[in-house]
Parts: sequence; structure tokens; C-alpha cells
Amino acid sequence: MSAKRRLRLIAVCVLSAISVLAVGAGIVTPYPYALQFRDLPNAAPTTMHPLGTDALGRDLLSRLLYGTRVSLLLAPAAALLSTLIAGVLGGAAGLLGGWYERFILAVTDLSMALPLLFVLIALRAMLPLDVAPLASVVATFLLLGLLGWPSSLRVVWAAARSIRNSDFLLLARASGCGRMRMILRQVLPNLRAVLLAQFWVSIPVFILTEATLSMLGVGVMEPMPSWGNLLRGLEDFSAVSANPWRIAPLLVLILVVICFQFILPSQEDLA
Repeated sequence: MSAKRRLRLIAVCVLSAISVLAVGAGIVTPYPYALQFRDLPNAAPTTMHPLGTDALGRDLLSRLLYGTRVSLLLAPAAALLSTLIAGVLGGAAGLLGGWYERFILAVTDLSMALPLLFVLIALRAMLPLDVAPLASVVATFLLLGLLGWPSSLRVVWAAARSIRNSDFLLLARASGCGRMRMILRQVLPNLRAVLLAQFWVSIPVFILTEATLSMLGVGVMEPMPSWGNLLRGLEDFSAVSANPWRIAPLLVLILVVICFQFILPSQEDLA
């Protein structure tokens, strides 16, 4: 086994282990993520609280596991939504050409000219900040999925354009296949390698974007944990100095993003 495949296997195992711990958070830790031990604020690690507690006395291990579940499970959902949008619009632009292509590419260029993070902050700030935690999770990742497609669309468009005059599409046109049917049944299946690559690339991007939004207070709202609002606890330098285990969310975030880089499909895999 080559070193590259070995690293990919290790990365897959690490991500699988983290995902299993996150999904089984209720089994791994006995405490709900919002339960407060008011007599133990900023407590050091103990057998009862392996990572200690935060300023409100909430178990940090429990919050880390539940926060990992939020970030790791919903980022792929946002990536899937953005990839589907990029696939349909990019496939339509590459297949149809003409003013369809010019219009879609113009909208894409305009979207890419606007910094995604600033747009997300502005749109999220327009929503009430006192929404229910679950609603904030849905809103955050829905915004990510609906606004994160432009960079993928350019790649999908180039791939769709390269097969515009292929024999199977000419045959589909000759048989009277409609445009939307051609996009869904002919173009997208032949772009699955490109779409898969864009999907995997988008996941760590959305994880980091969510973490940034939540750190700024406009992402996943308390008391629902996510990596972003857990990282806000690092602002208290004295608490971090007293309990270095508080940086565990940052270490897990870095580890997960690195693992995703190792398992991204290579050109040989996509061929």
C-alpha cells in the first residue's frame, strides 16, 4: 500500500471514529449539553468532567461531542445542497449555451465578486438573533448551501461545456429529449466525478465558515453547541491557562479539516 493510500485510510478511520463518538454522544457522556453545574464553573478536568466545565458549569466533553455532531453532520448537508445547485445551473449553462450561459455566468461572477463570509454575516444578521437554537442551525447551513455554489459552478460549467457536442447528447436531442431531462438524465450523471470532487472540497470550507460565523455570534446560537461557539470560550485567556483542555474543540476542528484534505479524491480516483 502506498503512503498516500495509507494516509487516506488513516484519515478515514479518524473521521469515522469522531463521527461515531459524535452520533453516540448521549452514550459516551451522561450529561446533556445544556446542563449546568452551578457550583463548578470553569472547573478543571476530573473523572466526573474529563475536559472540565465552562463558565456556566456545563460539561465541556458533552458540549464538544454534541457540537461535533452539529458541525460534522450538517456541513455535508450544506455541501450537498450547494453541489446540486452548482450541478443543475452549471450543467444548464454548459449544455444550452447562448444567453442562458451568459446570464448564469454573469450571476456567478457577481456572486463570486462579493465575499461569501461578509454576505453570510449580513444575511444572518438580518434574521432575529434570539431564534431557537435548532432554527439557527437550519438557517446557518441553509444559507451556506444556498450561497456556496458559485465557485463550484465554474468547474461544473467547464466540464459540461466539454461534452456539449458529444454523441450521446446529439442522440438525445434527436430522440426529442427535453432540456431539463437531458440535464438530469444525461449531463449530471456524466459529471458525477466532478460533482463528487466539488462536494468533498465544500465540506471543510463550510465547516470553517460555520465556525467563523458562530465565533462572531451570528451562527449556531447558544445553548446549542458547535465548534464555532465553543471556540468563543478561548477568549477567556485566564480560564484557558488554568485549563488547557479547553482548546480541545480547536484541536478537533484542525484534525477534521486536515483529514478531509487527505481523503479528497485525486485525479486517478476521478478518472
